[in-house]
Amino acid sequence: QLGAEAFCTLRSLASPSSLQGPELHGWRPPVDCVRANELCAAESNCSSRYRTLRQCLAGRDRNTMLANKECQAALEVLQESPLYDCRCKRGMKKELQCLQIYWSIHLGLTEGEEFYEASPYEPVTSRLSDIFRLASIFSGTGADPVVSAKSNHCLDAAKACNLNDNCKKLRSSYISICNREISPTERCNRRKCHKALRQFFDRVPSEYTYRMLFCSCQDQACAERRRQTILPSCSYEDKEKPNCLDLRGVCRTDHLCRSRLADFHANCRASYQTVTSCPADNYQACLGSYAGMIGFDMTPNYVDSSPTGIVVSPWCSCRGSGNMEEECEKFLRDFTENPCLRNAIQAFGNGTDVNVSPKGPSFQATQAPRVEKTPSLPDDLSDSTSLGTSVITTCTSVQEQGLKVNNSKELSMCFTELTTNIIPGSNKVIKPNSGPSRARPSAALTVLSVLMLKLAL
Repeated sequence: QLGAEAFCTLRSLASPSSLQGPELHGWRPPVDCVRANELCAAESNCSSRYRTLRQCLAGRDRNTMLANKECQAALEVLQESPLYDCRCKRGMKKELQCLQIYWSIHLGLTEGEEFYEASPYEPVTSRLSDIFRLASIFSGTGADPVVSAKSNHCLDAAKACNLNDNCKKLRSSYISICNREISPTERCNRRKCHKALRQFFDRVPSEYTYRMLFCSCQDQACAERRRQTILPSCSYEDKEKPNCLDLRGVCRTDHLCRSRLADFHANCRASYQTVTSCPADNYQACLGSYAGMIGFDMTPNYVDSSPTGIVVSPWCSCRGSGNMEEECEKFLRDFTENPCLRNAIQAFGNGTDVNVSPKGPSFQATQAPRVEKTPSLPDDLSDSTSLGTSVITTCTSVQEQGLKVNNSKELSMCFTELTTNIIPGSNKVIKPNSGPSRARPSAALTVLSVLMLKLAL
């Protein structure tokens, strides 16, 4: 009974719902796992208990090992150490070491038992609108629909990348490596191709990589360029499609791949309690997690070059799943039929972000009127093109915060069809606080009354 209680305690600590950072220990902010390991190693009691717990979790029969009093004592000590709620940052200098420390505890608790695993990465707090403010040019629906319809936004994204030295260098590198034929039977070195792709998506700013990966398309030629972004013939496709659960099993043997997959599930798992179907309505977190899987065994990509339907998937199928077919289909649907991921991709292509609640005083003045005018959206919303009045246009997002807007053709896209504050027949965007105000007549009467009073005196 004692061992069962300890095991339940461990499982509860390892569950995704319990691993949400500082809430677990309100008095201690989370630190990265490398630093947490250093802190633990500097304290003899923590370091010895950490070694003991790792030995407990390495046993074949974990129930028997956890019934051991030493294992339980180690657990009690480590619950109060930074190791239990430590996290890692994607692309950090010692990312692999950090993830190895994280999984040294959590892998033993959930291996082979959890469909969704908690992400070892720190939560993403930035949003798509932050990327729009950084980007030099935007893709998406412009103020002039005729010009926008003729534009190949994916080609524009490639040109923008070539104007940035770092982006151009790392893109040229992975194109060269992934196109290099090894032999007539081996078209490329997939391992090196994956490594080059990981370097590109981890080291190049999102305002360049996202534009290439999630550009909006009006025709098949553009959509095919988008599909070819990661050179799928080397990085994605294979002679046969493996079973998706087998592919997941291979991915989970690698700390990096396992972490990126867990992060994708944490940030892109469809939620029917939010407007966008994304956790916390954060498109940026989902797109970042998706891009983070590229260059691993679980690399996803667009399944075809359709400009209208967005369907992405890893290179796998559910054939041969046996009695695990239902679980396999569920896993695959998280990619192919995921409303959060689809909405996030479309939102970036359109240059829009959801109208979230204001986080600071600077947003209150402009966003409060818009909330009053915006109708509530249905809970089953699954397409970002239906967001209507709830989205923030890129131009107003920039202008409302007092930032200087570049007047180039591509940067001046205001995405008029996704906002209600537009003067019919023009491209001018009306700010919520512009135009006639109901307070103005009363203010004028007040001034007039004061003047009359003074004259009377």
